[in-house]
Amino acid sequence: MGKVYIVGAGPGDPELLTLKAFRLIKEADVILYDRLINSEILFHAKPGCELVYVGKEDGKHILEQDKINFLLYEFAQKYETVVRLKGGDPFVFGRGGEEAIFLKEKGIPFEVVPGITSAISVPLYAGVPVTHRGVASSFAIVTGHGSKGQFPDINWDALAGIDTVIFLMGVSNRQKIAQNMIDAGKSPDTPVIFIEKGTTKEQKEVQSTLKEVAQGRVNVHPPAIFLIGEVVSLRDKIHWFEEALRRVQI
Repeated sequence: MGKVYIVGAGPGDPELLTLKAFRLIKEADVILYDRLINSEILFHAKPGCELVYVGKEDGKHILEQDKINFLLYEFAQKYETVVRLKGGDPFVFGRGGEEAIFLKEKGIPFEVVPGITSAISVPLYAGVPVTHRGVASSFAIVTGHGSKGQFPDINWDALAGIDTVIFLMGVSNRQKIAQNMIDAGKSPDTPVIFIEKGTTKEQKEVQSTLKEVAQGRVNVHPPAIFLIGEVVSLRDKIHWFEEALRRVQI
């Protein structure tokens, strides 16, 4: 029987892989990878490694989670090193916990390898710290994926009291999210930023306010981070990534 490694691949920039993730990708006999994995990362797989796409997009699943779990079980019977490669960190809205529980119940040896979560690294690449002395001393990471605009598991009143709120997978529900935050007491003038394709050469930033988002006046495309908070005002002072890209191009 082989071993399964549930591995975080980070937010997109291949150089943000951990050394352990890089080593396991090179050693893997099979890699089951998600939609947001940068294809450059897969180039490090050894010749003959089986690559299996199991991505999900806006509720459209190539494979349901139960089938992915079963594939991990099957591959562990066949291969020595099985890598389940996930964008960001496996335990931050990555369903890595569900896979770990399944493997534990089946008696399959496994390890979980942390990855850099997009919730913090993508704002960083946009020049927005999620905390900053005198501006923000708390932050929350929230799923923005609500069924038909409904979010039964979110305490909006509690979120309104947190300095920085980062929504993942919240682009399609951005108007409803913004309105819920305003209704819960967050100022309509609170600055927000959307960061598309963060940490990559295609990174794009859209800065606005909660009110404008709630009114449907902000055009943005997934994948993107939706961040709400006064720390957005620091962007002009810290912004560094575009300048770094220009220097590389020169």
